[in-house]
Amino acid sequence: MTIYQVIRRPIVTEKGLTKKEAENTLCFEVSSDANKIHVKAAVEKLFKVKVDDVRVMNNTGKLRRKGKFAGYRPDWKKAYVRLKAGEKMPEYAEL
Repeated sequence: MTIYQVIRRPIVTEKGLTKKEAENTLCFEVSSDANKIHVKAAVEKLFKVKVDDVRVMNNTGKLRRKGKFAGYRPDWKKAYVRLKAGEKMPEYAEL
């Protein structure tokens, strides 16, 4: 798996930006097959920073209805990556 297959996109939400500023933590949507070791290696290689901790969580797809038709959104995985103290916080726009 390449680093671009592991990290799908950054999650830019109000909660994610608050964690980024206050706790030195980045939030990403990652591949469902990726584990903590894959995510850590991908972030260190992509952003050239040192990672302190990785937490991952699986999110199940929500039920969505359109008239009489119902279906589920796909399941996805989220990763919170905390950088080591003193590391420069990368900006997503720089990529």
